[in-house]
Formats: sequence, C-alpha cells, structure tokens
Amino acid sequence: MAKIQDKLTFRDDFPPNSTQEWEEKIQKDLKGADYEKKLIWKPLEGFKVRPYYRAEDLGKIKFLEALPGEFPYIRSKKDKDNQWHIRQDIDATKSVEEANKKALEILKKGVDSLGFIIDEEKTLTETEFNTLLKNICIPAIELNFTSNHASSKIVNFLIRKLENEEFEKDELTGSVDFNPLGNLTTKGKFCKSADYSFDRCKSLIEKSKTLSSFHVLQIDASSVHNAGATAVQELGAALAMGNEYLANLTNKGLTIDDIAPKIRFKFGAGSSYFLEIAKFRAARMLWAKIVEAYNPSSEQSAKLYIHAETSQWNQTIYDPYVNMLRGTTESMSAALGGADSLTVVPYDKSFETPTKFAERIARNTQIILKEEAYFDKVVDPAGGSYLIENLTQSIAEHAWSLFQEIENAGGYIEAFKKGLIQKKIKESANKRNHNIAAKKEALVGVNLYPNPNEIMEKGYNQSTVESTTEKAKDAVAEPIKPYRGAEELELLRLKTDRDADKRPKVFLFTIGDKKMRSARAQFSSGFFASAGFKIFNNIGFDNVDDGVKEAKEKNADIVVVCSSDPEYPELVPEIAEKIGNNAIMVVAGYPKDSVDMLKEKGIKYFIHIKSNLLETLSEFQKELGIV
Repeated sequence: MAKIQDKLTFRDDFPPNSTQEWEEKIQKDLKGADYEKKLIWKPLEGFKVRPYYRAEDLGKIKFLEALPGEFPYIRSKKDKDNQWHIRQDIDATKSVEEANKKALEILKKGVDSLGFIIDEEKTLTETEFNTLLKNICIPAIELNFTSNHASSKIVNFLIRKLENEEFEKDELTGSVDFNPLGNLTTKGKFCKSADYSFDRCKSLIEKSKTLSSFHVLQIDASSVHNAGATAVQELGAALAMGNEYLANLTNKGLTIDDIAPKIRFKFGAGSSYFLEIAKFRAARMLWAKIVEAYNPSSEQSAKLYIHAETSQWNQTIYDPYVNMLRGTTESMSAALGGADSLTVVPYDKSFETPTKFAERIARNTQIILKEEAYFDKVVDPAGGSYLIENLTQSIAEHAWSLFQEIENAGGYIEAFKKGLIQKKIKESANKRNHNIAAKKEALVGVNLYPNPNEIMEKGYNQSTVESTTEKAKDAVAEPIKPYRGAEELELLRLKTDRDADKRPKVFLFTIGDKKMRSARAQFSSGFFASAGFKIFNNIGFDNVDDGVKEAKEKNADIVVVCSSDPEYPELVPEIAEKIGNNAIMVVAGYPKDSVDMLKEKGIKYFIHIKSNLLETLSEFQKELGIV
C-alpha cells in the first residue's frame, strides 16, 4: 500500500508564487486604479495595513520565539488553555440584601466573577458587607468591588471574613478599583492631592500583601477608549498610568515585586476586530518590558492582568438590538486576545437600567463563546497569523512611541495637566465624529440602514441621549469626556421624534435608468431615515406627470429625484417646475456636468456619498422648522 504522501502532489500541482508575482497579478486586476487608495487600509491608529501578508513579513518581528506562558507573555500568561472569568456587575448601592440575592441567582447562570458597585457616599458597615457576601463561596469565584474611596475598608472586611471562615488568603481572587489617576482623568483632579493618593496606594498594597491573588489598584483605560481614543492611544495612556504608579510607589519604598502584582488593567474592547486582538497581545508585552526595567526578582511580577469591557462608545439608542451584535464581536476579540476577565455591557445600558433579558443575553454571549465555540480551549489562537502578528507589532510600536512622548513630558500626571493626552484623544474623537457624519465609520441603525419606522419612546429626551462629564470645581486639568459616537445623530433624530405625528415626508421620485434610480433611492432612503423622516419609496414612474401627481397626493415636504446623471438636465427642471413651492427639491447624486445648470434653475440640494450627514440633515430640519 502506497504511502499517503506519495499520492499527494500538491507541491508539484501548486508551485509557490513569489510576492512579486502576487503584486503583478494585483496590478493587472486593478486595471490602473491606485493601489494605495484601493487596497491599503489606514486606520486612525497611524499605520498602514496591507491587503495581504506572507511568511516573509514575520522576519523582522522579534517576539515570535516566546511561547504561551513565557516572558514577555505576549502569547498569554497561561500555557494550557484560554480560560477567562465571566463577570457581571451588580448595583449594591440601594440594598445589600437584594444585591446578595441577585449574586446568588446569577452564579447559577454561568457567572464566575461578581462585581459589586458600592455607594461611596454611604458608609458601608461590616455587617452590611457580610450580608452582601452571605452564602457566596469565595474561593470558587472572582470577587470585585467598585467603590474607589471605600477600597481600604473593603480589604479590611475581606481579611477578617477570610480569617473568620478559615479560608486560605491565597484562595481569594478579585479586586478593588482604587484608581486615583482615573479620578484625575475623568474629573480633572485628585480627591485630595497626588502625594496623598499615592500614600493610600502604598497603604492598600501593604495591607493586602497576604492576599496574593487580589488586585487593589486599577488602571482604567476604558474611560479613554470610551472618549473616542484609538487602540494605540488607549494602550499608550494605560502604560503611562501604570508607570506613574510604579515610579511613585517605588520612590515611597515599595519594590516592583510588591507593586506590579497588585495592579489590574481595565481596557475597552472595540469593534475593530483584528486591531483589538492585537491590542490585548501588545499590552502584555509592553507592560512586561516596563516592569522588567524595574529589575523584579521574578518574571512573574511582569504578568499583566487584563479585565476587558465591551465598548460603550459605539452603543446606540436607536435600533438598540444591534448592540448585542457589537458586544458579541467585541467579546470575541477580548477572548481571543487573552483577557483574564470580561464584562459584556448589556445592550440597553445606554438608555435604561439593564433589564433581566439584556443581562441574560450579555452573560450568554460569553457562555456560548466558551461552551459552544470553545474559545477557552486554545492558548493564543491568533498566534502565528501573519496579519495579527504584524498588527501586534504595529500597535506595540506606536503605543510605545506615545508612551515615550508622555514620559518625556514628565509622566502621565504632568502630561495630563499640560493637556497633551486630552488633545490627542480629542483629535481622534473629532475624526471619528466626522467619519460617522460622512458614513465612513458605520453605526448600523443610526447612519447606516436606519429603521425609518422607529420612533423614540416618550420619556426619552436629550439627557437620555447625551453624555455628561462631571468636572470638579477645583480641577487642575480638563477631564476627558466619555461619550457615544452616535450621540449627535441621535440628538438630531430626537428633534424629529418630538412631534412624531408631523414627521417630514420624503418622496423618492424614481424615474429613468432602472439601475441608477434603484441605487440612488436606496441611498436616499437611508440618508433621510437617519433624521427620522418618513420615506415614500416607489418602484419607478414612466413619466414626470405621474410622479408629480403622486408626490402632491402624499403632501411631500421633500422630493428627491432619483435617476442617472445624463437624465438629470432634462428631468429635474421639469419636475421642479411642476412641483413648484410645494416641496423642497433634492437631487440624489452630484452630476458634475450639469450641477451648475441645475443650481441656476434653483436646485439647492444634492445628496451623495461625500455629503456630511449631520450638517445636511440639520439644514433640512432648519428649513422645515424643526428646532
């Protein structure tokens, strides 16, 4: 019996092609089109992404020799699987009894990481704390507390509870989120002073020394992410915050081995699937390099603990069920990138207290990734991918460059006081806002494929849609502003929805070339639906008079002529004359050869792929008296 390999002749049948041959074939297929414009992706992160990568593109990447579990941990801290904790946060500000009841309930539904949100204004007693954790088996789960100011008290309560119930202290895993640099970032000041804050950090680390697997300092880069920052800016800022803690606390007498294992990073998980996978991998490597510079006694101190939370920046209030899909791809990126714990933000969090259904979907998203997709079985499943390895390298290089720029400005605190970090984030946020308005960055349900029949429920108003930032009165710096990318367009649509019975009527006057009128009608429908206008689409008219008659019967406020460029010079003036002042005339497209003539005929509006959605729709609202 012949050996299998003797029968397989793939190498002979499919000889290898060189990169030059690939490039020649691409150029031939492009037929003279610009290679750079057509095929090179230029994300806001500041580097170029090629349309394909080959084995030779891995030649200059130095970190490829490291295996999972090996320094610098780019391929994961783990070497056997890709396990992560499924986390759900619980509001314990109103009733610790109800919070405990909910915790016990969701622990039966797949959660193995609890996050209790503690009211910072009220004094939490030890009795209330014990009630909160009643009947919860501490060694079996990860236990987290969002409280910041009450962190020290919570650590004291935890230590006593472990001693009273005779648990080993190293059985406790989890965190408190003491985060003075986060306060500076989102409010513009420290609670008291920088020196006081770092003294508290030192005290927390010393107090929790026996809790070997419990983190007491949190670096919250998700606030930067949700302010519209790029993945590079989020990572660069996180590294600078981390190094600020290391520098100040080592100056106060702690060792790097005391500090680094007590730090947990919180990152946002955005929608740029491959970039996000690469970001998490790059984060572990760069943090390991920073810790290495402080000469730890063990490489274990260089391990980075990542808690990921799906993005709130791209959540939408209109067509909110799409948020489920966003959360799914984002949680996939976080899992594949090697996050240690993950929160999937409920799809309705942006506009209401999450419902039981929303929380269930959020939990089950992760459970499916584990139990049905087996994302937890393979360590660093993206490792070796030509694309992912190159993206990891690019993000690492650019994030490191930003980190060095911040360090050269005096470190995170000084750079933030100078406005360096805010300026960079603001620039990226403005570009993203522009891209959303220009439909270059899609938010399905808002600027792409909006549901024209959806009307915002009564009770939702500007305060529901628009994010606010709490700037301290005695702020020493301008805080960053977390917000949602959809806000401006949703506020625009909300104006229309305030009087839903009087929504402007948009009549799509489809005539002429069947292919062009259909394409332009589809574009126009989505364009005006983004402002909540009522759309009347048509299969097409054989003559102008039939279309004009129906437009008048519909009492159209806006008539959009949808045809081909060569037909517009004849069709548009005739339609405009017969419609008269009964409606605003709009041309779908921008017919270069006839646009000046049409403007002379009184045509003011042309909508096309280069139109700014926000500015153009705002102008229509003003003309229609919607304010």
